[in-house]
Amino acid sequence: MRTTKPMISIIIATYNAGIYLQLCLDSIAVQRNEYLELIIIDGGSTDNTIEIIEKNRKQINYWISEPDRGIYDAWNKGLKNVSGEWVMFLGADDQLVPDAIESYTTLIKSINADNKVDFISSQVQMIDEKGKDIRVKGWPFAWPLFLKEMTIAHTGSLHSIKLFEEYGNFDIAYKIVGDYEFLLRPGNKLNALYLNKITVIMSEGGVSDSNAAIFEQYKAVIQTGKAEKDHAIRNLIIVLLKFNTKKILRAMGLNFYLH
Repeated sequence: MRTTKPMISIIIATYNAGIYLQLCLDSIAVQRNEYLELIIIDGGSTDNTIEIIEKNRKQINYWISEPDRGIYDAWNKGLKNVSGEWVMFLGADDQLVPDAIESYTTLIKSINADNKVDFISSQVQMIDEKGKDIRVKGWPFAWPLFLKEMTIAHTGSLHSIKLFEEYGNFDIAYKIVGDYEFLLRPGNKLNALYLNKITVIMSEGGVSDSNAAIFEQYKAVIQTGKAEKDHAIRNLIIVLLKFNTKKILRAMGLNFYLH
């Protein structure tokens, strides 16, 4: 039985993630301590994901497998079961670096009680399908720059549980950028800290790395961020040009990132 209230609750949403889930769980297990809580929300996997979860049950505080309405629906289910002061969201194919939890807990313990901190982000090492390093992603939260695009690394970042109490859960109407839309709600009122080091290894690609994600981001900027439409459209064009130029260069074997 747990005697210490967890400091950090990690939520992992899974669906047919058997190929890489064990690596993710192993990266957490090597740094697990009494301050850490692990929650897995599975969307009704039909591969060996459940078998892997069962195999690792000793390090999992709560898990469930049932159909859901996407990753943000799964995260919301996870939020109903957290008991930690801070919440981290990881993809099933992400891996924590060995000292990530220690770095975060040390930073949290150093925060002055008088300082209200809602959010702590860090850096993410992006890799390609062969495991080769591509680039490091993640900058300090800065407004109004954040209104233009997702400048912080959301993967592995920490959200104060009070942030959800004040602004609600993720909007499941968003299928790709619900994490970005959520952080647009507090906007310039978000009290953020930055851990200037890599905490997560993450594979590039997927639906979040697409034109569809950029257009959904535009929707969030207009509806939640209340950005001026002319400015938002201008920025949309710039982001689309940068993204598609990156794709063309990658196809040519050139590793460039336009920031």
